[in-house]
Amino acid sequence: MEEPQSSSPPPAPAPPTTPLSLVKPSSKNDKKRPVKIFRAFRNVLRSFPIITPVCKLPSLPGGRIPETKVGVSGTLFGYRKGRVSLSIQENPGTLPTLVIDLAMQTNTLQKEMSLGMVRIALECEKRPDNKEKMKLLDEPCWTMFVNGKKCGYCSKRDATEEDLHLMEVLKAVSMGAGVLPPKTDVQGQVDDEMAYMRAHFERVVGSKDSETLYMLSPDGKSEPELSIFFVRI
Repeated sequence: MEEPQSSSPPPAPAPPTTPLSLVKPSSKNDKKRPVKIFRAFRNVLRSFPIITPVCKLPSLPGGRIPETKVGVSGTLFGYRKGRVSLSIQENPGTLPTLVIDLAMQTNTLQKEMSLGMVRIALECEKRPDNKEKMKLLDEPCWTMFVNGKKCGYCSKRDATEEDLHLMEVLKAVSMGAGVLPPKTDVQGQVDDEMAYMRAHFERVVGSKDSETLYMLSPDGKSEPELSIFFVRI
């Protein structure tokens, strides 16, 4: 007598995943080398005896070290009914160096940007136990202001698998905005649409307590539509 065969359907195949090809960001920071060289040269000069020079060396305006600038890739992304996140990469082909969950809904930020220029300020307080050793962008918590109005608190976090998958999908995109189609999991549940906006930013380091990201337009002529300020006070 033949055994009855099971009528249960075979398990659904796992959804395909995109292989991760993002590489680690460069550990070198050539943009900061001129500042370090200037500091070393200044320290050497200070060790010399004071004499009356025949000619005067040109001095920097205000006696301050000039700001350092470097280009980075920035991506604002989030589900339409969820909070928007900010990812900073050295370039679209590298792993994120910074991911922050902002204190704003994705659709709210889209409305703000449709009205004109947006200025986001992220502020954190100096801590007595820090002793100026922690880098500004390594601070874990921030107070967020949008065009001068406080809108809540945000925090830095590690990049998740979903973040890395998104960065991989957008690897070939240097500038642009759009919506990724919702994903369907094994149980047939459909996620919300993921909106994103990627742009090239100029990162300006003013001091150890002040950095700014200016979104650059493709023509490089118009004023930045979005600026993000990091300040430690």
